[in-house]
Amino acid sequence: MGGLTDKITGKAKQAAGDIAGDASLRREGRQEERKGDAKDELAREEERADAKAEEVADLERKTA
Repeated sequence: MGGLTDKITGKAKQAAGDIAGDASLRREGRQEERKGDAKDELAREEERADAKAEEVADLERKTA
């Protein structure tokens, strides 16, 4: 859920930067949004790793 929060915050900062004409606020918003994307990617990869670990554990039980 942290990724979503970062992406929403980033979009809001970008919009505020657009309205205020503040390039640094827009840049900060883009960075925040990228951070959210990275957190989402990490969560997906952790899920894949957990699924693979379960698969290996199942195979170990079957061959033991």
